[in-house]
Amino acid sequence: MANTSRRALRLLSLLGSRRQWPLRELATKLEASERTVRRDIETLRQLGYPITTVHGPDGGYRLGAGHTLPPLVFDHDQALAVAVALQTAPSTVFGLRDDAARALITLEQAMPAELRAGMKALHLTRLRNYWEFPAPPIDSTALTAVGAAVRHRHVLVTETLRADGSRPETGDDDFLPARRIEPHHLVIWAGRWYLVAYDLGDHRWRVHRVDRLRPRPTTHRFSPRKLPADDLAHFVMSSHDRGDTLDAWQCIGNARLNLPADIVARWAPGGSVVEHLDAEHCRLTLGAWSWAGIAGILATFDTELADLHPPELAHACRRLAHRLATTTDTGSRPPRDAG
Repeated sequence: MANTSRRALRLLSLLGSRRQWPLRELATKLEASERTVRRDIETLRQLGYPITTVHGPDGGYRLGAGHTLPPLVFDHDQALAVAVALQTAPSTVFGLRDDAARALITLEQAMPAELRAGMKALHLTRLRNYWEFPAPPIDSTALTAVGAAVRHRHVLVTETLRADGSRPETGDDDFLPARRIEPHHLVIWAGRWYLVAYDLGDHRWRVHRVDRLRPRPTTHRFSPRKLPADDLAHFVMSSHDRGDTLDAWQCIGNARLNLPADIVARWAPGGSVVEHLDAEHCRLTLGAWSWAGIAGILATFDTELADLHPPELAHACRRLAHRLATTTDTGSRPPRDAG
């Protein structure tokens, strides 16, 4: 029964992903006989899904439009909210652009004609600004494995990949052996997925970038532990060793700050890297579209800067300091309210 249910759900997903399927292709995709696929189609019809038989040499099966997504029933406002979310969230939050696009197509096909027409009027054009950090691609299989391990409290065996998704070799600076961890929570921040987990190797809490993990599920259960902080968002944001790597920018520079790494990590922009130096100092490496842009970000940290690299960044900081020092007051009284 479980195999039948999984196959029927897979069949429903296939029918929703394109307009029409020949029976032979469905059987191949499902690794089942044509007779079994026909039986599963009848099961779905009994559940309320309007699957139409198309006769002729180019015939097959198609999922009819206009049904209300049984057993899930969306009203119009709910369906529109989901559709808008699928268009606006994937590139900046989920990192699952292709999967979200397919889900949107399936949702549109399931809508009544009136609502589907409204959806076409809500196709959005998203404009990316310079401070928007697109989410890195993430393997949906890996994300599912991590999510299931969190839900069922199963130990994971993980390897950490390079930023480009390749596997480090022994002797590489990035090489980390496979580790056994207890996954507790998934957190999304600045367009990236993070996993809060307890490392069974060195017995400490760590934050992992999910897109840089290669997880291997196990069936070993673990008991809940006292979390490292009451506020997990603060814990993730203040963890400087969470596996972040630099985004691609025209200009990239770094400086030594007289602040602890956890403070800088919390307020540094997404896509920057914070290196712990000692209890009171860290190094911040980040990028921007200009050296003045990096200088401006560094100026938001109310502390002394040292060891600026490269020289272009040091020059930009001096120019910024000079401009601020020579700024003149336009008047002693505050401006009058225009209202």
